[in-house]
Amino acid sequence: MADQPFQLDGQQLAKICKHTLPDHNDELILAKLQSLNPDYPIRLARTGAEWYRLGGIVDMDGNRIANDLIEWTERTYIECGKNLQTLIDHAREQKLIATRQTGNTLYFVIQTGSKAEQFIQIDIDKTHEMSDRLLVGEQCPPEDLEEFIDPLDPECIETFCIGTSRYSYRRKTDVSIFMDEINKYHIKEHPAQRFMDDWNRSSAQQKAALCDDWIVRPFRHTGRFGEQIINVEIINTQQKNVPQLDDINGKKGTSLHTLLTRFDRQAGYPFAWFFYMVKGKLVSPHSGVAVFKDISGDFSYLPERDVAVLKDWINTPYSV
Repeated sequence: MADQPFQLDGQQLAKICKHTLPDHNDELILAKLQSLNPDYPIRLARTGAEWYRLGGIVDMDGNRIANDLIEWTERTYIECGKNLQTLIDHAREQKLIATRQTGNTLYFVIQTGSKAEQFIQIDIDKTHEMSDRLLVGEQCPPEDLEEFIDPLDPECIETFCIGTSRYSYRRKTDVSIFMDEINKYHIKEHPAQRFMDDWNRSSAQQKAALCDDWIVRPFRHTGRFGEQIINVEIINTQQKNVPQLDDINGKKGTSLHTLLTRFDRQAGYPFAWFFYMVKGKLVSPHSGVAVFKDISGDFSYLPERDVAVLKDWINTPYSV
């Protein structure tokens, strides 16, 4: 790996996003990130599923009235003397249109070392704004502010684009540092940490970088006593045609080994089936049990390092 530390903090990344016009394949922003860090290969690992959220308000000609529908509604409601009917009449008279933000999250990864957790992940949202509905339709007027903001039965209109697509910076995660932080809040080893530790001591680590196929999704949730808990999910980014490994009933020895080998070959690295199994993706936990019975008997087709990982999983199973 390069001797120079990876450059770019959150402010710089936000600036790059602001000044980069999205293209179809996101090659321009990738090129910008790469040019500022030539020592580290940067890769777009995953484009997340499309999501949408409430947008702003425009008039019938698409002219901007407000960027934030919720803020505008709450402020204008006060200006209308907290009279909902006055607010409804105003929205109808002006023929205001509510918009929605539609987008995807792009996940860029930068490997910084040979260990599983030694990578940086940059999450960037790519969004575009669309017209959604009349702010207040002629039928079914809202009964309260909540329904005004997000009606159950909206009066939709013909969709049109508002402005151009844009990037917005979400977060940068130095996974190694982040996992150190996660471990402070968990008495037992966190499943994601164990996943990475298992990767580091398995034959997968000899042939592939974890961030080639897996990324992280940091998130917070509230504990039962109201405390904020930092957590993380491991997400698979594999785009290859990896087979479902469920046809193992009655298989053992050479035939079982052949199934595992085929799966690993298509995944791109050895012992891949184990990590897919721990994630609960394509491989059933029954596979792990069957393989362990196999290698505990007459057959020996796993490297010792992988046998040790599998044995620990059998003794104390986990999933991510």
